[in-house]
Amino acid sequence: MEVIELRKKSSSELKKELEASCKAFLSHRMQLSMQQSNNTAKLKELKRSIARVRTILREQSSNNENKKKVT
Repeated sequence: MEVIELRKKSSSELKKELEASCKAFLSHRMQLSMQQSNNTAKLKELKRSIARVRTILREQSSNNENKKKVT
């Protein structure tokens, strides 16, 4: 999913996306360890998607805190 699409989502939707990405990462890692899959590049993609979602969640929480301080 692209960053622009992720930024439009609410924090609860992002948390669900994060959970799904983490489950997919663990599942694919298990498949690799059992030699059911050879696609090691997918792990890298999943790690990056998890990092993107976490970064956007952190940015949103930081923006919310800054808005509270101003008002």
